Amino acid sequence: MGERGVGVMRLGIFGAGFSGRTIGALAARNGASVWGTSRSVERFEDLRAGGIDPMLFDGDTLNAALLKALAETTHLVISVAPPRKEDLTNTGVKVDPILAALADRTFPDLAPKLKWVGYLSTVGVYGNHDGAWVDEETPVKPVSERSRQRVRSEAEWLALGEATHLPIGIFRLSGIYGPGRNALLSAQTGKARRLVKPGQVFNRIHVDDIAQGLWNAAERRAQGIFNITDQEPAPPQDVVAFAHDLMGIEPPPEVDFDTADLTSMARSFYGENKRVSNARSRHELDLAYASSDYRTTLTRMWKDGTWRGREGE
Repeated sequence: MGERGVGVMRLGIFGAGFSGRTIGALAARNGASVWGTSRSVERFEDLRAGGIDPMLFDGDTLNAALLKALAETTHLVISVAPPRKEDLTNTGVKVDPILAALADRTFPDLAPKLKWVGYLSTVGVYGNHDGAWVDEETPVKPVSERSRQRVRSEAEWLALGEATHLPIGIFRLSGIYGPGRNALLSAQTGKARRLVKPGQVFNRIHVDDIAQGLWNAAERRAQGIFNITDQEPAPPQDVVAFAHDLMGIEPPPEVDFDTADLTSMARSFYGENKRVSNARSRHELDLAYASSDYRTTLTRMWKDGTWRGREGE
């Protein structure tokens, strides 16, 4: 499982977006020194507001500022997705953008103080299981191109760990929600749709639980694969109806999935039906989920107003 780190944590986050920024802000509140990357300087003030030293990363090149930061980094979180399109003709090139940016360099050379890496992946790598339960021992069988890319990225990071004896944690996330990104906001803006596909369920995860899970894992230098997800997979139309009921708004009419006008990507999400277990993360990371089900969490967000978004988000 790993061991707890000692001394001051110097945490780097490649991809300080919705999840990465929340992870970094929690780490900063807990006393860590944190840097995080963005593609845009317009995001820098948001990162600073969360206690994160902002860095530019274009997705391809490690600039001088990043190389300097890496030299002092003890823990690293990767929240940058691989390209959605597969390139099966160039098998020698790394799929993961960070590993590709290393080129012929290695983390032991660039980050000699590095003790642990956490890679944010997706439960999409499990593919479709017709509503059955899956856990970390379930073989991956990705359906979509983007999930196949994730499987390749996971394998690249795990191979790096084996080659360098660096603890690597792979964290498979379910559908992410939180402040400014949730069913309540969709209800308020009138963008919610109540699609019905019999038997379909999804897991969800509040971004604060992602942050707590990664913090617990970083402290322990936990290695291996962990599902970070809630404990109540549920039909998506039920979540929509519950959010509208909380707000006292009439929910949109039910729409049959088979006849609904959907993008190919949206339709592909419904091709993966499974229930994802979070038992390993609870037991091995000591992760007490604050948002273990959508009803309790949406009710709390409605009452405290965080559904609208927090300052700086």
